[in-house]
Amino acid sequence: MSDSALLGERETAVLRWRCRRGLVENDLFLDRFFAAFGQRLSTAQASGLSALMALPDNDLLDLFLRRAEPRGGLDTPEVKSVLEQLRQPSMARP
Repeated sequence: MSDSALLGERETAVLRWRCRRGLVENDLFLDRFFAAFGQRLSTAQASGLSALMALPDNDLLDLFLRRAEPRGGLDTPEVKSVLEQLRQPSMARP
């Protein structure tokens, strides 16, 4: 499967379920992301998002708010791409 292949409906639903977080602030970013991009998520986006979900909530929020940048194993094109989508100004507004 190529990185540009789109996720199926079930795969997207499973990913969305796995993205539930303990901090409501993170959930707000992720809910907006899925509302904007959920119907057309690629496997590359899913990979980047899954890598971000391995982080503790406070570290994830720091990335969302640009207090930190991805380092080490998170410094990948997939993570950076999804992170930029999550950080879009339109994604930060209620």
